[in-house]
Amino acid sequence: MTLYTEYLTEIETRKEQGLSPKPIDDGDLTEEVIGHIKDTSSPHRDDCLNFFIYNTLPGTTSAAGVKARFLKEIVLGEAMVDEITPAFAFELLSHMKGGPSVEVLLDLALGTDEGIAKDAADVLKTQVFLYEADTDRIKDAYEEGNAIAADLLQSYANAEFFTKLPDIDEEIKVVTYIAAEGDISTDLLSPGNQAHSRADRELHGKCMMSEEAQKEIEALKLKHPDARVMLIAEKGTMGVGSSRMSGVNNVALWTGKQASPYVPFINIAPVVAGTNGISPIFLTTVGVTGGIGVDLKNWVKKMGEDGKPILNNDGNPVLEQRYSVETGTVLTINTKSKKLYSADGKDELVDMAGSFTPQKMEFMKAGGSYAIVFGMKLQTFAAETLGIEAPAVFAPSKEISHEGQGMTAVEKIFNANSVGATPGTVLHAGSDVRVRANIVGSQDTTGPMTAQELEAMAATVLSPSVDGAYQSGCHTASVWDAKARANTPKLMAFMNKFGLVTGRDPKGAYHAMTDVIHKVLNDITVDDWAIIIGGDSHTRMSKGVAFGADSGTVALALATGEASMPIPESVKVTFKGKMADHMDFRDVVHATQAQMLAQHGDNVFQGRIIEVHIGTLLADQAFTFTDWTAEMKAKASICISNDETLIESLQIAKSRIQIMIDKGMEHENGMLAKLIDIAEQRIADIKSGKKPALTPDDTAKYAAEVVVDLDQIVEPMIADPDVNNVDVSKRYTHDTIRPISYYQAEKKIDLGFVGSCMVHKGDIKIVAQMLHNLEAQYGEVKFQAPLVVAAPTYNIIDELKEEGDWAILQKYCGFEFDDAAPKVQARTEYENILYLERPGCNLCMGNQEKAAKGDTVLATSTRLFQGRVVADSNTKKGESLLGSTPVVVLSAILGRTPTLEEYKVAVDGINLTKFAPPLTKPLDSLSVHF
Repeated sequence: MTLYTEYLTEIETRKEQGLSPKPIDDGDLTEEVIGHIKDTSSPHRDDCLNFFIYNTLPGTTSAAGVKARFLKEIVLGEAMVDEITPAFAFELLSHMKGGPSVEVLLDLALGTDEGIAKDAADVLKTQVFLYEADTDRIKDAYEEGNAIAADLLQSYANAEFFTKLPDIDEEIKVVTYIAAEGDISTDLLSPGNQAHSRADRELHGKCMMSEEAQKEIEALKLKHPDARVMLIAEKGTMGVGSSRMSGVNNVALWTGKQASPYVPFINIAPVVAGTNGISPIFLTTVGVTGGIGVDLKNWVKKMGEDGKPILNNDGNPVLEQRYSVETGTVLTINTKSKKLYSADGKDELVDMAGSFTPQKMEFMKAGGSYAIVFGMKLQTFAAETLGIEAPAVFAPSKEISHEGQGMTAVEKIFNANSVGATPGTVLHAGSDVRVRANIVGSQDTTGPMTAQELEAMAATVLSPSVDGAYQSGCHTASVWDAKARANTPKLMAFMNKFGLVTGRDPKGAYHAMTDVIHKVLNDITVDDWAIIIGGDSHTRMSKGVAFGADSGTVALALATGEASMPIPESVKVTFKGKMADHMDFRDVVHATQAQMLAQHGDNVFQGRIIEVHIGTLLADQAFTFTDWTAEMKAKASICISNDETLIESLQIAKSRIQIMIDKGMEHENGMLAKLIDIAEQRIADIKSGKKPALTPDDTAKYAAEVVVDLDQIVEPMIADPDVNNVDVSKRYTHDTIRPISYYQAEKKIDLGFVGSCMVHKGDIKIVAQMLHNLEAQYGEVKFQAPLVVAAPTYNIIDELKEEGDWAILQKYCGFEFDDAAPKVQARTEYENILYLERPGCNLCMGNQEKAAKGDTVLATSTRLFQGRVVADSNTKKGESLLGSTPVVVLSAILGRTPTLEEYKVAVDGINLTKFAPPLTKPLDSLSVHF
């Protein structure tokens, strides 16, 4: 059977699913397609012409290489295809976005046929995805006196690839579609349980919201052909959560416009909106596609005569509507005045200056942020080669500097890592900065999209300026099903070849490491001045500053070693008081959220950096706080550490990197060994006093300050999705924090989960010690609800075995993972036993393991979105409550939430956390967690 015959079979299978033929990325299949095109008698010729022109993926796919070479033959007259003239061949090459297409265009432009060379050069002037190999060829030709090369360089120096693009429309009509009320999680747009299909854009698009919603959107498009559908989070924020790129891809697929007529299912420029704006990471992703994000402010707090908000019976502000965005409402966006108007343009509804900054308007004009990033680099190269000053074409980066004002921790990191800023200028919050990305992480459910983005931007090798890069296998760890077997090895092979250390060895030489990506990134971050970019919203490290990013931004960081963003404002978090012995550090995390809201009324963390002064805790425990800041809607977080604590954290990181090397995970580029060298140098600089641990300046300016009173934390707390709140907008947020006494020991728990990136070695030790405690008290331990335990890393399990804690876990478990025989099916029904699951994300991800519909789950994880961990049943809403490890364990044993006294007995003698506000000398931070 030929590849083309197999492709036809696949087409029939997809047709049954209501899908089009899958875009072709395989070079061998493309060769067979070309064979049918050349054979004028082939019955498949017409179909193959269509596949070749409209259904072959561009960039650096092997299919793109074959396509580009055949188009070159047509241009040179070496192959004749009536339907593809040389002019049309050039047009097709112009849509292939670099890699082999640029190589072919350079061959033609620098060739001997003057007419062809000029036509090729005209196409090249529109291209921006050129890499060193391409620019070196142009430079060499220019230095040899080639006129075409000189013409190209002049065009690039003038940035004609940008200036000759049409301007964005002054008026954009939109028609509203309310996707949901309250915060909209990206899970609604791209469900985690469909993560396996994200790289198949048409297939994945079918999971957005619902079939009914998709039909309603299509109906709006038919009714308003001159308007773009604007997807809205009514009374909430759009795009909270993790599935950013796939979420934006889906929204663009249904409401955006096609990027190229010759590339299927890649749409750009969606318009999304929220009463409270757009989640910061999601908004960045919208910019990647040249889309528009709108902060509607259509509901405002009702104010009393005293100037204070009027509160309802629940203590929440009463909202009143300023203007309606009911589904089907036609509105007008004016990109010149930067305002949202009524349909007739008479009533001004909201200012949109933040949506139309000069940089964002450039993204819109260029069809996305990548083209601008690469275009700037190309212009700089051309000007330097010609020995001229590049004309000011692009909007200058906004540089904000306040004389006499010190720097926050994030401002210090951004200034230290900035690229292209005015020399000697101190940049403060609000400045637009290009920064070096030190550590980059790709995870396995977004990784296939990252690989696609790298191919699309014609990147083939990791930027040498990146210190460390890792591809995880944690999001698909728990079930090694057909989807994982099809996607994961291919992804690992691609990323390893690109230059990343990978959780799985493409050659199978080392044991598959399904360790949670955030834990690995936290270990390989060996400098508190580092910038980390990761393909997951929980890319929050306890060293350096980390930003969760869409798969496209991750690809850009891998390819260029850079990221671009404004320096965010910071909120300073400090602590006072003394922590009670029976409290777990997770409760400090919840208390921070609750006390912040009590102190400020609004969420002052949203869109900002949380600078947490928590320096007496080592990296793993501090990570529990920084990790949770994603749920606080923060842009990122920074941990201010004491010198001694940072040194100890770096020593631990060194040992864990060495374990990775010992397991055979070192890349041929020597990346892990280099990271150990960086850690050793950082330790030496701290010890010598040359460069102490990162701290803010005393004169730094903060957007707000929060002081957490540890004395107020007297009982464990739970983050509750509050699924039955009469105000729909208050459901499924992370702002409802309740003490366990609220539940009066009556809240039935159907499933407990200890796992995800929020736990570390100490949490698994707590499970073991609680079993010892309860066994001593009752003689034996019986579970009234299932308890799933998933250690984040294999190292933790190895250490627990050495220290004797694993034995009691094995004693009470009814299931223990076996890497030699991984599960091939997801588990949705559980017995009342302890499950020791494979290291990885497990239930938190929602794409594999799943609670039964309508269950009440109590978990240590971060996800309480509707349908993520547990879906609704016909009779009951699923609930994902979030709490500390001891609360989860005890609740699973009791089958309900405990009383405070039951809890105290269960944790008696367990040294949960030694944490106090940082003093002049750090406390001993080695509690049971180590």
